[in-house]
Amino acid sequence: MSATLPPLSGVRIIDLTRLYPGPLATMILGDLGADVIKVEDPSRGDLMRYLPPQKNGIGQGFLALNRSKRSLALDLKSARGRELFFDLVRVCDVVVEGFRPGVIERLGIAYAELKKARADIILCSISGYGQTGPYRLRAGHDINYCARAGVLGASGERGGPPMMPGVQIADVGGGSWQALAAIMGALFQRERSGHGQWLDLSMTDGVLTTTLLAMQSVLAGEPQPERGEAPLAGGLPGYGIFVTKDGKHMAAGAIEPQFFAALCQALGLPELRERGACLGEEGRQVKRELAAAFLARNQSEWIEIFSGVDACVEPVLEGSEVLEDEQLVTRGMFFEMDHPLAGSLTQMASPLRLAGCLKPNLPPPGLGEHTAEIMAELGLESEEIADLAERGVLGV
Repeated sequence: MSATLPPLSGVRIIDLTRLYPGPLATMILGDLGADVIKVEDPSRGDLMRYLPPQKNGIGQGFLALNRSKRSLALDLKSARGRELFFDLVRVCDVVVEGFRPGVIERLGIAYAELKKARADIILCSISGYGQTGPYRLRAGHDINYCARAGVLGASGERGGPPMMPGVQIADVGGGSWQALAAIMGALFQRERSGHGQWLDLSMTDGVLTTTLLAMQSVLAGEPQPERGEAPLAGGLPGYGIFVTKDGKHMAAGAIEPQFFAALCQALGLPELRERGACLGEEGRQVKRELAAAFLARNQSEWIEIFSGVDACVEPVLEGSEVLEDEQLVTRGMFFEMDHPLAGSLTQMASPLRLAGCLKPNLPPPGLGEHTAEIMAELGLESEEIADLAERGVLGV
């Protein structure tokens, strides 16, 4: 394969997922060059299409998660719809689904059935708790998986309640990125062995890995530190979030002695430079002195001061400030894309930088926008496509 081609050029993926974890994973696969076919119910499609906030009547969440895909509106509950689905499976490499365990079996598209259509198919199932275990059939969302995996229990201030994250850690860290790694690994393994496989991904399993360091005391048979007292959860004086004079915040990650010394020097507290490893009440006293120093200046002043200090200190950016951050802008993490209905879209770029990757140029699709095109690729004549659309098997 030419080095100028996208790395997943020639790979075809059926995307049955909705909402957040699966669509993010398949979008990045599409950005890498895969032909991603988003199969949706003709009557309503992905719920994200309609959720606020909206841009010109289209859910912004959908627009953010579904570029680099084609939309096929297909009724999987109809006999003819399932036949067409299996025709599509025969010419595809991967099927990604995010239903609750048991749903694909009820739809008649379980892994055993997929293998009859293509023996080396790869099925990636993303669910909250996985295909096995006592909680496999429980409904859940990001906060539930973070709760079970200990993420919430490890988050929050000393003496306070668990803290709810402001972003979806389990959906992305436990779902999307786990799916990307598993799918790429399965494709590579199939190249060597010729065999496909069923990837059983649990978002709870995936987000559990984010607690690896936080769980070290327990894994070593020792008591778990109280919330807010573990070294990287608020225990170390130089690792935390500090309020500035104007009510904004600075984040310090001064763990190593040289960084903590530089932090103290910049704050005008050189006498504390040897006390960066203190924990317990002594560590809390040091942190209080650091916090008092940060309150003496506005965030903009601290940004200027620490721009020339190697101390692992950065401003806490919010909202549109992130879009304007010079580091992210220089790295090309945001770009503009035209959409026929929504107009100009500001999109977040894929962080994966592989040779041959191009800026995505396929906008988020309308429901069933590519149905006729994909059916024609399967050999259907326009008359049959029109008839199936009239019968509600297809949406065009």
